[in-house]
Order: sequence, then structure tokens, then C-alpha cells
Amino acid sequence: MKALLKLCLMMLVLATSGQSLVAQTRPTQQETSGQRTSPERQKPTAQQPQAEAPARQPAVDSSTQQPAPQGTPLTLGDALDRANRQNLELATARLRRAVSQAGIRIAGQLPNPSIIFNAARDTPHESLLFDQQFDINGKRRRRVELAQQQDALVGLDADTLVRQIRRRVRAAFYAAARSHSATVHQQNTFSLAQRVREIAQSRFEAGDIPQLEVLQADLEVARTQTEFIIAQQREKLAASDLNLLLNEPGDKVWDLGASLEAAPPAFSLNDLITRAYGTNADLMHLAQEVNVEQARLRSLRAERIPSLGIQAGVDFNSPAGPADPVTGNAGGFKIGGRGQLTVPVPIFARNQGEIAQSFATSRVLESQIAASRRAVSGRVAVVYYEWSTRQAQVEMYRRTLLPAALRLETMMEESYRAGRANLLNVLDAQRNVQQVQRDYLDSLLALQNAFADLEEAVGGPLD
Repeated sequence: MKALLKLCLMMLVLATSGQSLVAQTRPTQQETSGQRTSPERQKPTAQQPQAEAPARQPAVDSSTQQPAPQGTPLTLGDALDRANRQNLELATARLRRAVSQAGIRIAGQLPNPSIIFNAARDTPHESLLFDQQFDINGKRRRRVELAQQQDALVGLDADTLVRQIRRRVRAAFYAAARSHSATVHQQNTFSLAQRVREIAQSRFEAGDIPQLEVLQADLEVARTQTEFIIAQQREKLAASDLNLLLNEPGDKVWDLGASLEAAPPAFSLNDLITRAYGTNADLMHLAQEVNVEQARLRSLRAERIPSLGIQAGVDFNSPAGPADPVTGNAGGFKIGGRGQLTVPVPIFARNQGEIAQSFATSRVLESQIAASRRAVSGRVAVVYYEWSTRQAQVEMYRRTLLPAALRLETMMEESYRAGRANLLNVLDAQRNVQQVQRDYLDSLLALQNAFADLEEAVGGPLD
């Protein structure tokens, strides 16, 4: 509002000065004898020494006059798609997902059988046994289910990283667009300063202004040229940040068009809060942790039923002993079958502590979900109101401040050309216009960043 009041005041002063023209007094010079010179000697002539001529306009760097190289067209959707396919952090996260998926295969493996060979002096002298453990009560199925839930949790972490990369790409994209727009505005300011300098030179040659105003115009040209060069370097830096996220060469040039001024879609606060309850990254992560804990609890309960061990084999070389007095059978054999069942008795350890720990963890997670739902709704509301404020700010600049600043810039230049304004007023108007343009670009960037924050708070794309 202060900038708007200042612009309106300057326009009022300019209009007042246009109605009452003040006679311009020509610059006077003092002779070495202290006497005032005649009006005819105030105009520069060809016979005057070269030292009395105004300072030349500063040399303009040729790089500031060259058009920017044409880049590859890039929209926000294209940038997000490139990042999804080429970003190195996402590639690493997807490889980490393969590790968790391998855990499902590990959980589904069956135990290997054991082969036992025994040789002893007692009879039978040799024996060969096969031992195999069997899970009963669905233990293997419960282990696989737990591994699947853990894999889903890792997948949520990868999805969260995707959202974070989306937010960073959006911010870098619009930061690059803002830097490009700032470079264009600064180039226009530099061209305007050159035109004002030409006007000052013409008025000096006509004897309407002193040489000091020409020097001031030269200084303004040098200042705007420096700011233009700095803006070009900042644009390269912003493009490099974007290329880093897209995994593109650092010097790749993009044509972002007028994407900074693209208006985001409109949403209501209640719709966003309802949507956030189902898509917010923190809530989804906590809900999946509950699923993991429930799967672990079912696995612990299944493990309370002991596994069954089965042994089967043969004995060799059991020599005959003394004959039985009743049957007359001396016994002994060369090969005989053998079998055995093994069942642990769950008397002391039945996973009581692990099951109690799982129950306690589930209660903690449920409490965290309730607290997070409240925090998410509050966070969405805060970001939504920030986004609405930024929208109002952009509209104020777009409809009021920026048009008024551009009108003031044009009027001051024409007034100076016609001799109705001095150079200091022109330069002050130009700087005010530059400040309004910078504030407008900052407000556009802040609007896009607020929308990115809103997307992150909700937990999903909104456009």
C-alpha cells in the first residue's frame, strides 16, 4: 500500500507540473575573472575544447546486447515427468524397494532338511537319518504377510520421496521462471536508461540542462547494465538448480515461457482437509505402521504353536546276540528302519512379552494417528490461508500497482523529453517501477511456493 500511495503521489505531482510549465533556466558558467558569461556561450560549439564536452556513455558489454539463446520448451508437467524418470534420488529409492521385496521371498522360504549319519561301537554300528521341520498353524503364511506389510511401508517411504521431489522440482521450476522474468525486466530497464541518457544528451546539446544531468544518466546506465548482468548470472544459477533435480547437464537452457503467471486452480478448505486425511504422507505412514504391527501380532500368535520335527532313516549292521531261551531268536539285522517325531513343549516361553509389546506399540500408533489428524488439518488450514493471501497480493499488483507503475514510467519519460521534469524525478520513478516489478515477481513466486506447500500438506497433486 505504501508503494501504491507513493506512485499515486508522484503521478499527482507530475500532473500538476504539466499544467504550470516553469521556465527552464540555462546553466551558467563562471569565467576565471568571476564575471557571468553570455547566454550564447552556454551552448557547446565545435570550437570549444574537448574537455568541456559531456562524458561519453559507458561502453556497453556486447554480452548484454545479445539475445538469450533459445532453449528447449519445458512446462511444469514436463519437468515433473523428467524428474520422475531421471532423478537419482528416486532411482535409489526404487532400488531400495527391491531389497524389501526380496524380504518377502525370504519369509516364504521353507527350512532345509538335515541329513544325519552316525557311526558308533554300539549296535547298530551305523545309522542314516533325514530330519525335516514343518511349520503348522499358518506360520509361514503369517511371516509372508508381515514381510508384505513391511514392503508396503518401504513403498510409502518411496512415495513420500516422490512428493518431496515434486515439491522441490516445482519450487526450482518457478524459481528459474522468476529469474528469467527478472532478467527480461532488467533488460527493459537497461534499455530505458539508455533512452533517458540519449534524451539527456540531446537536451544538453540544446543547452537546456547542465552537464551534471548527463553524468547522472551515464551512471544510471552503468548501474542498470550491472544489474542486468547480475540477473543473467542468477538466471543461470536457478537453471542449474533445476537441471540438478532433473538430472540434466548443468548448462542446459530451457524455455519456460510465461509459466510464472499461470494461476493455480481454486479449492475449498473443507475439500482439502478431507482429501488430506486420505493422502497425507504422515497419516498414511502411521496407518501402514499399524498394519505392520497387526501383522506382527498375528505372526507372534501363530508362533505360539510349536513346529513339528519329523525324522526318518535306517540303521545298519546290528549283529546278532545270544539266542532268546524262549523263542530261540538271536536277533540282529543288517538294515532296519527308524522314525522319530519332535514337538517342543511351550511351557515357559509363549511370546508373552512380544505380544504385550505389540499391543502397546499399536496403542501408541493409534494415539499418534489421532494427534496427526488434528495437526494435518491445522497445517492445511494455515497453508491454505497463506495461499489465499498470496493470491490477493498478486491480484493487487496485477490490477493496481503494476499498471500504475508502468503508466508513471511512461509519463515521466515523456515529461523529461518535453522538459517538464528533471532527471532526478525520472530516475526516482524508474527505481520505483523496478521495485514494483521485483515485488510483483516475488509475489508470483511466493504464490507458487504456497501452492507447493499446500500440495505437500495435502499429500498429493492438486493440479
